Amino acid sequence: MTLSRRDFAKRSAFTGAGVVLAGSVGVLASAPGALADGMPDADGAGDGQEARAARRVGYGPLRPDPAGLLALPAGFSYRVVTRTGVTTLESGESTPSHHDGTAAFEGRRGTVLLVNNHELKGPRSGWKHPVPLAEGLVYDPAASGGCTVVEVARHGEHVAEWVGIAGTSTNCAGGSTPWGTWLTCEETEDKAGQNGMTKDHGYVFEVDPYDRRANRAPRPVKALGRYAHEAVVVDPGRGHLYLTEDASGPNGLFYRWTPPAGFRHGRGRLRTLADGAGALQAFTCYDSGGRFVDDLSRATRVGTVYGVDWADVPDRDARTTSVRKQFKDGQVTRARKLEGMWWGDGGVYVVSSFARDESPVQHDGQVWFYNPRRRTLTLKVLLGVNKDPGRDGAFDGPDNITVSPYGGLVIAEDGEGVQHLFGAVDDGRTYPIARNELNIGTPQKPEFSEFTGVTFSPDGRTLFANIQEPGIMLAISGPWRRH
Repeated sequence: MTLSRRDFAKRSAFTGAGVVLAGSVGVLASAPGALADGMPDADGAGDGQEARAARRVGYGPLRPDPAGLLALPAGFSYRVVTRTGVTTLESGESTPSHHDGTAAFEGRRGTVLLVNNHELKGPRSGWKHPVPLAEGLVYDPAASGGCTVVEVARHGEHVAEWVGIAGTSTNCAGGSTPWGTWLTCEETEDKAGQNGMTKDHGYVFEVDPYDRRANRAPRPVKALGRYAHEAVVVDPGRGHLYLTEDASGPNGLFYRWTPPAGFRHGRGRLRTLADGAGALQAFTCYDSGGRFVDDLSRATRVGTVYGVDWADVPDRDARTTSVRKQFKDGQVTRARKLEGMWWGDGGVYVVSSFARDESPVQHDGQVWFYNPRRRTLTLKVLLGVNKDPGRDGAFDGPDNITVSPYGGLVIAEDGEGVQHLFGAVDDGRTYPIARNELNIGTPQKPEFSEFTGVTFSPDGRTLFANIQEPGIMLAISGPWRRH
């Protein structure tokens, strides 16, 4: 049933602030431990020492790493799982570079299987360590990207690594499925004949971490559309797939795919779908007064709630026109850099990494929560523009995201300057978890690659994350505790 603008406005007027603040509202300020303006002290006692102590979250300050790789709080440690140019696949070739989206699956005898995307765009000649063209696992032999499957022991020790899919392009965030597979997403719209490609790209592919035979003869899931895919999540109850698009000119869209009648999800079943199966739709938002919202950057207050409708995509394969350009003004809501997603708390956490001149209002990061039952989108996290990204302690540019088993969110930073993994809890406080100390620039002009692929092991004891460039997968362990 569609939630009309009139229905949403009527519901908002009836329930008042209860709609605006539905669910747990999180606020992300620009500095660790900061609270949003106007938030009360934890115990209502003002700014006294006891109140400040009660507000502390996280694990304390980050300590520099003598090895120059990863700063962590006291009591935490890390292990390098894979490193491009150092670790090798079963074939003897180097681990591919530019690690991106990652998911963890429970393996045999206490091991963990990590499916790791490699965001490599364009022809293979442009990269020193592309994903190897493993026999039977290649979609387009001209393309450099794909994903690997990494097997690790209980405490993150590297056991083995092999190719899951090859010959794809710009494999970005992706997402796991409830039935134990990985959906790898191509963040590109290159067609055959462009950038050296021999096939059309911009699709989603399913990869099985357990059954290598199931990955042979890769076939794109064209029912999910062809555009600059970023991330995908599955609603385990309703069967919908939600997808983000990282694009500009115009800004990208948030999509929902509804399965066709009678379709049942399961391992490999997405590959059996007809190209036009189900319904692919883009979202349209409106405020409590029923007014259309053209861009998510318009929201400048945490707790803002929009009603959501869905508009059919005219040509999901974008044969002549990019999907996001097929809609006229006033038909859909847009957002700059729609990035990582994660299913949790009965809905979808969605990241808009930043907004600049291509957006109505500038910001340095938003995290939204889409509630499919209520058909509402709530702003949970908002970062103001970081005016000093080279200063440690400020966060900007959220990208990959996960829901922590210890409460709140863990976010991988892809901003300017210093790069962090950081946590955010529901009452508005944030805290650092790690800082990238690997300078890939120069002493005069330091540069630090983004974090990607943040995900916990199935038992919650290990946090896996990647430094994208040159390509390092890390296993972080320590005294995790509930926030």
